[in-house]
Amino acid sequence: MVMILLCLAMGGPASAQPAPAVEAAGAIPPSGNTGVEAGFQAFLGNIAAQAREQGVSAATLDAILPSLTYNPRVVELDRAQPDDSSPSAPPRLSDYLAKRLDPIRISRGRSRLASLAPQISDIEQRYGVPGKIVLAIWGMETNYGSYTGDFDIFRSLATLAYDGRRRALFTKELIAALQIVDRGLARRDMLLGSWAGAMGNPQFLPSSYLKMGVDGNGDGRIDIWNNDLDTLASIANYLSKSGWHRGQPWGMQVYVPRSLDRERVANTFVAPSCPRVFARHSRWITIDEWKSLGLQPLGASWPDGQTLATLVEPDGPGGRAFLTFGNYRALLAYNCSNYYAISVGLLGDAIAH
Repeated sequence: MVMILLCLAMGGPASAQPAPAVEAAGAIPPSGNTGVEAGFQAFLGNIAAQAREQGVSAATLDAILPSLTYNPRVVELDRAQPDDSSPSAPPRLSDYLAKRLDPIRISRGRSRLASLAPQISDIEQRYGVPGKIVLAIWGMETNYGSYTGDFDIFRSLATLAYDGRRRALFTKELIAALQIVDRGLARRDMLLGSWAGAMGNPQFLPSSYLKMGVDGNGDGRIDIWNNDLDTLASIANYLSKSGWHRGQPWGMQVYVPRSLDRERVANTFVAPSCPRVFARHSRWITIDEWKSLGLQPLGASWPDGQTLATLVEPDGPGGRAFLTFGNYRALLAYNCSNYYAISVGLLGDAIAH
């Protein structure tokens, strides 16, 4: 999920779950509901008008939009999305990590780190993002490209836009996908991905591809579907543009004493986006202050005492706890989920050791 990488789609990640049915671009079954279909087709006419205003050619619109049908399965999946920031969500962080920090995923990340060492070093120098973190994002999103999704992006985005719950968002993404094909950046049949419209190795939404995608191997193309270096450079660029600070860590696991007065460190600010995710965060205070409150590091040494950190307890008091630094917010920009961001950080640490 970012990119406005939603906490949707493959769930954050290698949350890549096999799609219920394979969709091949250009061979899309009808929805079976003639009333909905008629409204959907009328809606596509409106999309065509908006896309033309944004420079998409008539040839591209005529080649793609008439082939699309409403996909009720996409709406079903969208409405069934769990929210790991909700107390009622069934999984806990330990369950989430068990499915993602597995030995195979860690081993594959270490193998990529070794085999692409010179290129990853160059990416680190260019963007200031550690290779282990870039690889962890790739590993979380698609298990290093082993599963990138097989939903037709155009059909999914058009369906979600028509559904109307986030019409502005998905209309923008649908038009961005049309622009990708219209500009010759990718073939129409390449745009397969998650049910929520995320695509390629890094699971970028179309607008993120247009804004954040970069040519990592110097061949003049931005191929996040097939090229490892384009994938890694694009992820690094995304994190860099999202505020990653060179040379700083993402966070660390800590022991929190039962005596901690959480009211004393509570954050009263309500975040304008992802408020339930940030509700799990304390206010920012220094490491020295956290130490004075009895917190202790688990498996890592303390950074400088004046470093600002927030306490994140994704499952609430009594669960695993983490002090997170500024770079943690860049991970949340990729996918606004505490479970996801913590998993990326821990997977990156495991890859590097």
